[in-house]
Amino acid sequence: MVGDQAASLTLTSFDQGKSLRLPSVRVLVTLPDRRVLETQVGMSPLVFGTSSECDVVVSDPLVSRRHCEIRLTERGVLLRDLGSKNGTLIQGVPILEALLPPGVVVTVGTSQLTVRPTGTSAVLPLSASTSFGRALGQSLSMRALFAKLERAAPTDETLLLLGESGTGKELLARAVHENSRRSGGPFVVVDCGAIAPSLIEGELFGYVPGAFSGATTTKPGLLELANRGTLFIDEIGELPLDLQPKLLRALESREVRRLGAKQFQPFDARIVAATHRNLRVKATEGAFRQDLYFRLAVIEFHVPALRERRDDIPLLVERILEARDPPRALADLPPHALPLLQAYDWPGNVRELRNAVARLVLFPELLPELAGPSRTGSVTMPPVAGLRTAPPSSPGILGPASGPGILGPASGPASGPGADAPRSARPGGAPPSALPPAGGPHPDATKAAAPRDASPPGSAADPKSATDPAADHVDLDGFAEKRLGRLLDLSLPEAREVVLEELERSYVAAKLRQHGGNISRAADAMGVSRQLVHRLLERHGMRAK
Repeated sequence: MVGDQAASLTLTSFDQGKSLRLPSVRVLVTLPDRRVLETQVGMSPLVFGTSSECDVVVSDPLVSRRHCEIRLTERGVLLRDLGSKNGTLIQGVPILEALLPPGVVVTVGTSQLTVRPTGTSAVLPLSASTSFGRALGQSLSMRALFAKLERAAPTDETLLLLGESGTGKELLARAVHENSRRSGGPFVVVDCGAIAPSLIEGELFGYVPGAFSGATTTKPGLLELANRGTLFIDEIGELPLDLQPKLLRALESREVRRLGAKQFQPFDARIVAATHRNLRVKATEGAFRQDLYFRLAVIEFHVPALRERRDDIPLLVERILEARDPPRALADLPPHALPLLQAYDWPGNVRELRNAVARLVLFPELLPELAGPSRTGSVTMPPVAGLRTAPPSSPGILGPASGPGILGPASGPASGPGADAPRSARPGGAPPSALPPAGGPHPDATKAAAPRDASPPGSAADPKSATDPAADHVDLDGFAEKRLGRLLDLSLPEAREVVLEELERSYVAAKLRQHGGNISRAADAMGVSRQLVHRLLERHGMRAK
């Protein structure tokens, strides 16, 4: 298992709810010139790359703009590749995800990352609730966020919500308003990214007749309309640079002058701002005023992306289904839907999930195609994996990653939607296996680091093709015994997936052999499309004669 110092997060009682004891962990970055950077790892992702918006900027032609990220989870220190061109390597093996034990060396381009526990820890409060307003979350990251917002909401402090588009920042801002002493006042929203730059000034500050061509009436600005309430400024990072000093003055003086007017109008509104951009970096680069940034970032909150809180997906899907007309339930979804939804990367976050569920309710047969390609070109990320290797160069320390195949998660053949989860889309929720100790090779490391031209059994380069009788045989009686050592290192769900991976391959090969290698007839017999059979063959490295 991963060392306790670096990876053990202990839940203890805290007031009326719970708390999370976070180990203090630092990451050392050894640059090509041997300089060493050191930074703290927290529950918010620490992103490495060449982009100036990354938390750790590395000048290296072999490093991608957003190369990889490290963060603390309830299961340990999680490393995740972000679709880099040259890969994130551990002991020479390209990985997608890994839990990092202390001292393990991660290679990123010509730089090296090493995780070091400090031996100390801090207690992070968790909300006792799985909701904050209409925002839902039972994951530790969301409950930690809810706990912070619950403490900040009753105050009048300015808040800055940082997170990707579609993560629910407006829902959280509204919940802050509803839990504040201003809840009886208006909640006013302005989206700086949805208004033409030439119109934002009039929207925020208002205008009087004659201020510009077409201004025939007096219109109060949104700052005034939010009086005694809350103004939510969404996508504040898109606010034109020339308007930022005027907004800063309004926030400092609590008065606003409409366009074309001579007098200032007082206003009393709480400000909650949000952006998907890294405002700290933009301020450093001069693309956003530093003084305005510091005025807005009185308290900053990181809103996790959906891929960072996959445990919340069943809860979110249930709420989305209940809100439909007529209401639906999780039982109305086709088999294997939730594992596939949890395996997908969700670049559009909750907004994309809502659309996917709507399509799924109307067209359940489209489940295999539902999520579409992820940001890295395939459905890649399970919730956590001890070591997920990057296909196709190596099968990985735990063997091939498997998805909910044609046989599904339970015994017995089944056709239909769940069959098409990509090989790299392994449904999660299972505890990870640990990486090998630093400095010591994993027993399967040689297999994991096999060269790219090594041909897996059943591949096109293998003489035993899908129609070879010997290629589709699985000795079920001896299977568990032969591989018991490896299976015992896995949880029951993970062990089941390993077995089902081989059973699925055997089933497809047997059907093709039964129908003389005719894919159309085999697909009809299996109750699936020809396209799905082709994808299954590709997934398992097989070919039909």
